[in-house]
Amino acid sequence: MAVPENFVRKHCVLVVDDLVDVANALARVLRAMGHDVHVATDGSAGIDAAEKLRPDVILLDIGMPGLDGYDVCRRIRQQPWGKDILITALTGWDGESDVRRAKAAGFNRYLSKPVQTSTLAKLFASGTHVRSH
Repeated sequence: MAVPENFVRKHCVLVVDDLVDVANALARVLRAMGHDVHVATDGSAGIDAAEKLRPDVILLDIGMPGLDGYDVCRRIRQQPWGKDILITALTGWDGESDVRRAKAAGFNRYLSKPVQTSTLAKLFASGTHVRSH
């Protein structure tokens, strides 16, 4: 059976953002797209949730107090279970130096806020580094 072009497989997604309203709004959109979504609102909680959930995808804010997204990404990448997760920066920081730092920290992708639903759909449809559930 052929898979429809716009079909997106269900993924376990972790959203990490210190702005609770932003994180919850994004989670609602992703759930409406059919994904299993979890939210963490600071870097330490994000690392703990990633270890527990072993998500397919992490949408990670960079500009958080305490552990910023760069540190969170580096710490996840240091773990054997964190090597194959698709970690995407989702941030208001969009300078060239920010993108370079994100790549060096281990992010796979970089998206600027606000992100369009169509951009999220393309991220999940691409399948690159994304395991299917």
